Amino acid sequence: MNDPADPAAPADTLRAALADLVDGLPPRQAARAVERLIANYRGDTPTDAPILRDRADVVAYAAYRMPATFAAVRSALAAFAEAVPGWAPGSHVDVGGGTGAATWAVSDTWDGERPVTVLDWAEPALAVGREIAASLPALRDVRWQRSRIGTALTVESTDLVTVSYVLNELTVADRAALVDTAAGAAPAVVIVEAGTPAGYARVIEARDRLIAAGFQVAAPCPHSAACPIVPGTDWCHFAARVSRSSLHRQVKGGSLAYEDEKFSYVAATRLPVSPAPSRVVRRPQIRKGQVLLDLCEPDEQLRRRTVTKRHGDLYKAARDAAWGDPWPTEER
Repeated sequence: MNDPADPAAPADTLRAALADLVDGLPPRQAARAVERLIANYRGDTPTDAPILRDRADVVAYAAYRMPATFAAVRSALAAFAEAVPGWAPGSHVDVGGGTGAATWAVSDTWDGERPVTVLDWAEPALAVGREIAASLPALRDVRWQRSRIGTALTVESTDLVTVSYVLNELTVADRAALVDTAAGAAPAVVIVEAGTPAGYARVIEARDRLIAAGFQVAAPCPHSAACPIVPGTDWCHFAARVSRSSLHRQVKGGSLAYEDEKFSYVAATRLPVSPAPSRVVRRPQIRKGQVLLDLCEPDEQLRRRTVTKRHGDLYKAARDAAWGDPWPTEER
């Protein structure tokens, strides 16, 4: 796996490329485009037409959303890589990839170059994605292919399929077809959606179809049985910290240098897999002399564990634990 502290890492190259990209767009125009896109993406009505209509839309989207999408997909891929150690994809297809955030996340997770295809129905997004990718050697030969995402979709055989922030744009039938197509094309599928109750519901729907197709869940779940969360009572999601650009601050009117991207995901595979013993599914609560951890455990239960100083090294580990981390099952 790549070292995220490497100054030449894809994450840093992407930030620089996006800064250069947005320099050519008037700030007010970018802000207006972002506000309209946010309104569209928050809608509940699936669309059969590209939301990204022209270059201004795409540049605004890329500058505003690519860092968050990259961070969420990168977190999901890191969890997958931990569950399938020693494996790296020899090829990758990013379905509905737009400007290619997931392709950058894959390059940031695993070393080396690989054949990559990005499929999307918005030609302006593909064009800008190609332009940005030229700044990273590993992505210069990516194939950017216009393709309708739905029941007619075909995906060539590959090692890894990613589908990020796409299911919300599709009808129920198209979502099912997309997941089935991904499952038939690759031994590893990673799906990321917004960390909302609706996004979680779409992920669970996809998770069930992947398991029915013979996949095992690699992450975040420590098992491939039914999710223990009762629908309508809660939802499983995680957070990835994202540095805010000047465009972020302008649109949201905030002063913080960062924000947390909430996301839900499933990473599933036909490969031999070692899921986490359990998973921290809420932000740990650190109190005097103890840490409260909400865990999803391998017996298909959600439990709160209290780790105190008497647990020694485990207590130190609990104080360092983060939302989404794997966690030992047995307390020592």
